[in-house]
Amino acid sequence: MTGHPAHHHQETGGLPLDVLLPFLFVVLLASGYVVLAGRARRRNTQAGWSRWRAGWFMAGCALLAAGLLPPIAPWAHGDFRGHMLQHLLIGMYAPLGLVLGAPVTLLLRNLPADTGRSLTGLVRSRPMHVLANSVTALVLSVGTLGLLYFTPLYNTMSANTGLHWLLHVHFLLAGCLFAYVIAGPDPAPARPEVPARLVVLGVAIAAHAVISQLMYGGFGINIHAPVEQVRGGAQIMYYGGDIAELLLAVALVTTWRPQPGSGRASRLQRRPKARPAVP
Repeated sequence: MTGHPAHHHQETGGLPLDVLLPFLFVVLLASGYVVLAGRARRRNTQAGWSRWRAGWFMAGCALLAAGLLPPIAPWAHGDFRGHMLQHLLIGMYAPLGLVLGAPVTLLLRNLPADTGRSLTGLVRSRPMHVLANSVTALVLSVGTLGLLYFTPLYNTMSANTGLHWLLHVHFLLAGCLFAYVIAGPDPAPARPEVPARLVVLGVAIAAHAVISQLMYGGFGINIHAPVEQVRGGAQIMYYGGDIAELLLAVALVTTWRPQPGSGRASRLQRRPKARPAVP
C-alpha cells in the first residue's frame, strides 16, 4: 500500500484540473518574468537585464513544470521513487534556477520609487531577518524531512489531495529560501559571510546523506510503500541531492562578490598613517 492519493480527473478545457492548474501557474510565473525583463531593458538600454539571469529563471520554471506535470507527477502519485524525484525537482533544482534569476531585483527595477522603497524596507524588516537567517532556512528545507519521513506525516499528507499540494508548496518555498540565503543575488537583510554559508551547506549535505542512508536501511522510517520503492527513493535523494547541493555551492562561489570595505587593501587604507619623524 503506497498511501498516495487517487488521481482527480475532473476535466477543465480538455485537461485534468491537477494538470491545468500547475501548468497555468508555471506559465504565469514565466510570462510575468519575461514582461518585467522586457520593461527593464526598455528603461535602460545600456544595462538592460542580464540574459543569463533570464535564462536561469526560465530553466527554473522548466524544472518546476517537469516536477508538477506528467509524466513525473502521475508516477509520483503511485511510486515513492517518483515522489522523491518530484521532491528534488520542486524543492532543490527549480528553486536554484528561480533564485539565480534575481526576481526581487527585477521587480525593484520595475516598481515606482515609493513602492520600491517599501519593498526594500520589507526585505530589511525584523521578520525577514529571522526568516532569511541561515539556520531558519536550514531547518525549513532539511530539518522538516526528518519530520516528514520518520513520522506518520508523509502517509497522512499523501492520502489527502489538499495536504499533498501543500507539501509541494512547502518544498518550493523552503527550497527557494535556502537557495536565496546561500547563493541568492537578490538583496538580503543579513546574509552571512561565505565561510558561514559553506558550513550551513555542508550541514545540509550531511543531513541529506544521513536521512537517505537511514531510509535505505529502513531504520525508523514511516513510509507506506514497498521496500524496493523506498530504497530507490533513498538512492535518488542521496545522489540527486548531492548534485543539487554541489550546483548550489558552485553558484555560491561564482556569484560571490567581496563586500565594500573588506579585504587587505581596505584594511591598509583604514590603518592610520604614521606620523612624520620630528627632526
